[in-house]
Amino acid sequence: MATCFQLRGCGAQRLSLLPLGRGPCPCAGYLGLSTQPKPGLALLRGYAQGPAGLPPALLRTDGFVGGRWLPARAVFPVYDPASGAELGKVADCGAPEARAAVRAAYEAFCSWREVSAKERSSLLRKWYDLMIKNKEDLAKIITAENGKPLKEAQGEILYSALFLEWFSEEARRIYGDIIYTPAKDKRSLVLKQPVGVATVITPWNFPSAMITRKVGAALAAGCTVVVKPAEDTPLSALALAEKAKEVGEALCTDPLVSKISFTGSTATGKILLHYAADSVKRVSMELGGHAPFIVFDSANVDQAVAGAMASKFRNSGQTCVCSNRFLVQRGIHDSFVKKLAEAIKRDLRVGNGFEEGTTQGPLINEKAIEKVEKHVSDAVSKGATIETGGKRHRFGKNFFEPTLLSNVTRDMLCSHEETFGPLAPVMKFDTEEEAVAIANAADVGLAGYFYSQDPAQIWRVAEQLEVGMVGVNEGLISTVECPFGGVKQSGLGREGSKYGIDEYLELKYVCYGGL
Repeated sequence: MATCFQLRGCGAQRLSLLPLGRGPCPCAGYLGLSTQPKPGLALLRGYAQGPAGLPPALLRTDGFVGGRWLPARAVFPVYDPASGAELGKVADCGAPEARAAVRAAYEAFCSWREVSAKERSSLLRKWYDLMIKNKEDLAKIITAENGKPLKEAQGEILYSALFLEWFSEEARRIYGDIIYTPAKDKRSLVLKQPVGVATVITPWNFPSAMITRKVGAALAAGCTVVVKPAEDTPLSALALAEKAKEVGEALCTDPLVSKISFTGSTATGKILLHYAADSVKRVSMELGGHAPFIVFDSANVDQAVAGAMASKFRNSGQTCVCSNRFLVQRGIHDSFVKKLAEAIKRDLRVGNGFEEGTTQGPLINEKAIEKVEKHVSDAVSKGATIETGGKRHRFGKNFFEPTLLSNVTRDMLCSHEETFGPLAPVMKFDTEEEAVAIANAADVGLAGYFYSQDPAQIWRVAEQLEVGMVGVNEGLISTVECPFGGVKQSGLGREGSKYGIDEYLELKYVCYGGL
């Protein structure tokens, strides 16, 4: 698949914050090889004023390195996943540009690390203000390139901006420690210092929020950043897989890079871990998920159905924390399946993300559609029942009907593979122990959800689920104030919250003697 990324080598000597579409955000320096909608950054200059009414001032096509927009030798087309229409052509950059971006970021780090926490805070706050000022136009860019409904895109922009606001505040809360030792003539200090240049690699499903969640923390800590957006977006669909590997390797093996932060598949995360191991780089990763959604007999069925709708079908099921396996206890199973099928038919509308009332946009590409088809076909061939949906939607080639399957068993693909699409497979269980065992059988553990009105059961299951995040009687759990991350093969480290900035800081012990 393609690769195209936006990196920005920041000139820390000129920490100017310019209007959207006019230049970079302060000091993060994205060396522009991407066309992802970067909040607060100039984007895809080559887009035409299409049916989405995309704002020309925000659209850039060139790379941005060391404070300058630079064209590449080649370009590739960007497509709207809903219509297949070409949105424009963007620069196709490779490993040399990536290395140049790393050098620019490293040079900037030498100055940026000395900028006061208060000034870093102020600059991040200004970036937040710019995002809010331009939120409608930024949301349109997301819908155009990603396909998600405009209302969801608007929500993502707000969510993105809130990470900048949060880390603008956390920048001033980087505290050290004083440790008293038995020696009377010594004092021991612990300092927190920025790790250095951070390589940030982000996914296509939240092309704005995954940038700010990482970059906001890095800038607040005093790091500079090189950002590589996803290679599987429509913006980079025509690039070669070999180029993606080349660029990723360059960014992750460069000796000037001290930190790698990645959101994406577990398979790719393992490759990047291998790259990082050679030079022992700091790593944080948010990888694949396979979230269980458990409904116990004591649950409020209507509440559970509402939570299932929110958790499963947001972004057409293309989120890393969306429910992938529905485990429903026998006594409540039939009622839950019936009401969930009714809600899907009543509340979900497939269409172009720019159309009023659309709740389900296209999947990102043909490969994503094929995977959902494969999971449905496999399940049906092994005895599953289609309650609603089950096939491609007539709206277009990248659209799939929201689908509910019952009579699902553990031997089906959808029971042990992440679908990443609008498929809700329901499996029946008898006991709490059985449900927890099924939920924990996966080798990943990002998020998990369950519904129960039994206080003792709530504590037991919340503690027993092998995941990094648990939603109890709640289907939407992401918020900037709380730590985001998983266990097992779902990743390393946490993002957001007061813990997120620690991923970009090193501890230094100072022993002050002779007192």
